[in-house]
Amino acid sequence: MRSRPSGSPQRLRGRFRRGCLRRQAKHTTMRQVRTIRYRDIAADLRGRVEGGEFTAGRLLPSESELSGAYSASRVTIRKALEALRAEGLVDARQGFGWFVAGEAVRQPLARLGTIEAQLEAEGRVSERRILDFAVVRAPAHVRAALGVDRVLNVRRVNLADGEPFARVTVWCPEALGAELTPELVAARSFYDLLPIAFGGATQVIGADAASADDAALLAVPVGAPVLVCQRTTVDADGAPVLLGEYVFPAHRTEFIVELAHPPAASIAPGGLRLVE
Repeated sequence: MRSRPSGSPQRLRGRFRRGCLRRQAKHTTMRQVRTIRYRDIAADLRGRVEGGEFTAGRLLPSESELSGAYSASRVTIRKALEALRAEGLVDARQGFGWFVAGEAVRQPLARLGTIEAQLEAEGRVSERRILDFAVVRAPAHVRAALGVDRVLNVRRVNLADGEPFARVTVWCPEALGAELTPELVAARSFYDLLPIAFGGATQVIGADAASADDAALLAVPVGAPVLVCQRTTVDADGAPVLLGEYVFPAHRTEFIVELAHPPAASIAPGGLRLVE
């Protein structure tokens, strides 16, 4: 005959339950699996950023794309990205998604200068890529600004440390730009190339959404927030000689205005106007 285990039924049930608990503790729970998984994904993304696959300002694949690439839920992907954001490695903006954090391109508005000069002062590498270079009939708004019928039209992309941060279009009167070439304007600014003395500029900055063309050039989603700057530059006599349009992805650009003290009678920022 088989011997029966000693102890009351209640005691046996208690032992059985405790044994079950001990056996379950040897296995990894689903919560632990998710925790390990998000850490693994965060570590892999960290390595890809630090390895240069994703550089400062570059958009990361969407959460949906990362979910497919890592075979993980979007909740797990988001947790991994939030962990990297806590480290200051990535950030997110409404309308953009996730991108590699980095120094914004900062431009002071108190003096007339070029984007390239500002980047060089910060120790960053600047580059211009010429997209269009042609003498054309001036569009209506260009004709109104410059007072000429034919202009040199130059369209380019500006890069900082190899990443696009501005789409720039410049219109110059044909007579002033007659000696210019694509190679010259790729290497130097109009302020350096034109044989005239400059007097200053008026700059208007507003917000917009990226068009399909600008989104492709700037590597941002269509409709993403952008800053649009229109600058009219005049010569020493006050005659307009250049009209420029600059489109910046909002997550990569900051404009800096120094305000004098004491302030003016109005508390509104200088130059502020409502768009009708």
